[in-house]
Amino acid sequence: MEHTRTFDAGELDELISAGRLADVGTTLSAMPAGDIAALLDRLPHKSRGVAFRLLAKDLAVEVFDDLSAGSQRRLIDDLGTADVAAFDHLDPDDRAELLDELPAGVAKSLIQQLTPAERDMTAVVLGYPRGSVGRRMSPEFVHAREDEPAGDALARVRERGHAAETIYTVPVLDGARSLCGVVSLRDLLLADPAEPVHDLMNKPMFAHAEDDAEATAQRCVDRGILAMPVVDSDSRLVGVLTIDDAVDVVEQARDTDEARAGAREPLRDPYLFSSILSITRARIVWLFVLAVSAILTVNVLEIFEGTLEQRVALALFIPLLTGIGGNTGSQAATTVTRALATDEVAPRDVARVAAKEVRVGLTMGALLGLAGFTVAALVYGLEIGVVIGLTILSVCTLAATVGGVMPLIAKSIRVDPAVFSTPFISTFCDATGLLLYFSIAKTVLGI
Repeated sequence: MEHTRTFDAGELDELISAGRLADVGTTLSAMPAGDIAALLDRLPHKSRGVAFRLLAKDLAVEVFDDLSAGSQRRLIDDLGTADVAAFDHLDPDDRAELLDELPAGVAKSLIQQLTPAERDMTAVVLGYPRGSVGRRMSPEFVHAREDEPAGDALARVRERGHAAETIYTVPVLDGARSLCGVVSLRDLLLADPAEPVHDLMNKPMFAHAEDDAEATAQRCVDRGILAMPVVDSDSRLVGVLTIDDAVDVVEQARDTDEARAGAREPLRDPYLFSSILSITRARIVWLFVLAVSAILTVNVLEIFEGTLEQRVALALFIPLLTGIGGNTGSQAATTVTRALATDEVAPRDVARVAAKEVRVGLTMGALLGLAGFTVAALVYGLEIGVVIGLTILSVCTLAATVGGVMPLIAKSIRVDPAVFSTPFISTFCDATGLLLYFSIAKTVLGI
């Protein structure tokens, strides 16, 4: 069996630098579009533009479509708008996502290249707020009417399906063009051509165009909906959110949450192609927040300096207690943030979440506190053991409760829970944990 030769990014860059463009073009033309897109992502910008220009037009269109919006933006920076004819072939939702990445002047230039019909469809998507499902839907769909026979609906699918984002789930409209159901392509194909669509359709699961894109996409993915109809405020169909676009939204949101949970902002470009300034910008804000936390911790230590002088052993347990508090709070926040994303909880459930996390915190605190009491009592005496055990119990209970409640508060004030929870919990647990620690120590030890 003959194997197709492929490049890694380093080899391809060397060949382009050496001027062996014929070899590059021949090999790239035999590679799948997705593999080429992944390769372009790892190339320096000069080689990336050259490699893209070597692709045949049809392949270039496929490759450009497979690139992320950030990669498309970088390619346009390399080539200029005139050389990226593949922009015309993007779906309107992908086109809108790319335009959000570009400077206004470049975006205007690309829009002017579109046909009036493509420009109108792109304008529909761009008319909805960023972060809404209307911004991620496709306005290219084929529909059926509830009062027509299945044969007529199937004929419309055949006639217009090539221009639609998907045809496997067909929205059904009533006489006022309002959404009243959905019918699968399978049911249309197998039905008697004279059977009314009304008898074949199912109750639709839909979203409003201004609904949150992440929550809608998560619902679409969790329930395996191939295409979720999107309606306006008058229940008129304006587009569909397909399962592949929903997966993209969920993955982007997950990447953002993971980055922020790690005390940084997500990078727009691959790490090796990100500038020093952009990497610094992604990290510096969180470092300032953590610095504030450290300052508060120092202030608490200063307040209880006299206590530490009388019982030096207390200082040895500070890292342990602050670490337990921060980790407990982060665990609770991560769990509740995930539950928010999957619609398992809502801000109105704050009391129920707080009650549950109090019990969870008490249970964990009792187990960890017992272990801490045993070790500290054996090494430093019974009184120190009691202080450590009670502090761990208190810190775990408080941190779990605060960590569970903060994402709900963030959601209710329309702030990203991942952004709000992580720095707040870090600051709160460090300072409050030490206050609890020294207060319990002064009471138990009588100092």
